[in-house]
Amino acid sequence: MNASDKSTTFEVGGCRPETNPSVERLAAHPQGHEPISFLVLLLPGFSQLCLSSLIDPLRLANSLSSSTLFRWQVVSLDGRSVESASGISVEVAGSFDECQESLLLDRRRTLMIFAGEGVKHHNTDNLRAFLRRCVRTHVPIYALGTATWLLAEAGVLSEVRCTIHWGSMAAMSETFYGLAIDDALFVRDGHIVTCAGELSAFDLAMVLVEERSGAELVRNICQHVIADRWRDGANFQSAPPGLRYANAGKKLLSIIQIMEKHIDDPMPLEEVARRGLLSRRQMERLFVQHLSTTPRRYYLSLRLLKARQLVELTAMPFMDIAVACGFFSSSHFSKCFRDHFKLPPSQLRKCSTH
Repeated sequence: MNASDKSTTFEVGGCRPETNPSVERLAAHPQGHEPISFLVLLLPGFSQLCLSSLIDPLRLANSLSSSTLFRWQVVSLDGRSVESASGISVEVAGSFDECQESLLLDRRRTLMIFAGEGVKHHNTDNLRAFLRRCVRTHVPIYALGTATWLLAEAGVLSEVRCTIHWGSMAAMSETFYGLAIDDALFVRDGHIVTCAGELSAFDLAMVLVEERSGAELVRNICQHVIADRWRDGANFQSAPPGLRYANAGKKLLSIIQIMEKHIDDPMPLEEVARRGLLSRRQMERLFVQHLSTTPRRYYLSLRLLKARQLVELTAMPFMDIAVACGFFSSSHFSKCFRDHFKLPPSQLRKCSTH
């Protein structure tokens, strides 16, 4: 399967579709008793929560099954310890350069990259070139957190569906125009797996374990870590807390998704309700019941949240940001922004560059 093949999101936790024998198993991992081996590259500012959420379940899989199902080797770009976003440094086994050729030659190995804030400062020409080599030679790549940005800058996502943490989604869509970015926990397209990071890394780990050893081991791991469920990879990652599992919230999630797809050209609320198969009054009641706000205020907050991402993470002119977020003038945008965040966009950008 190559990067242009049909993408899939993972179905887990008893929500699996009918088995399709033509769909490749997770990132072409070896079958049988051969351990799945990961080369884990940590970039400065990575999320320690994301790293632990993925690696610890794999460790437990080995321990609870009394066999080596997974192996991993942690490296950094220069071979030195890497400081996470929380300020805690993690020791590594070596430098990424020393492992590149063995990764390309050993078909049993997979590249896994963890990145966080400031990812653009660590994307070197050599790293971009190597990522392109990995794609050409069908080395499976897992990009977690903001590591999807690295793949976009390397030019390997033009025909690939992907995801990234919702906090970087708006900036990525404006910076790399035309990418197919899903609001999902994780997405597999060919040999590339992208994951929003943080706790969604745990859900991705559960898929890895289930693919490798079955659902019973997954249930044992969940019991061990005191987790009562794991989530479908297609879950809407930016859904408001409490709505993902609420039956009454499903219609509201549909409404929110319609709003998010029409940020640059806001849709009249009557049309939003109609597309969500609700009346305006029904939609109003759902927002008050679940989110303690009105549809109008929530829609505005979505537009302003995207605007804040673009102010902080891009160099776009404020007028362009206003247009991208559905405001008819720069002055109207600035007023709404200041009222919502208690500071003007110019001050926020100045703070984010220091």
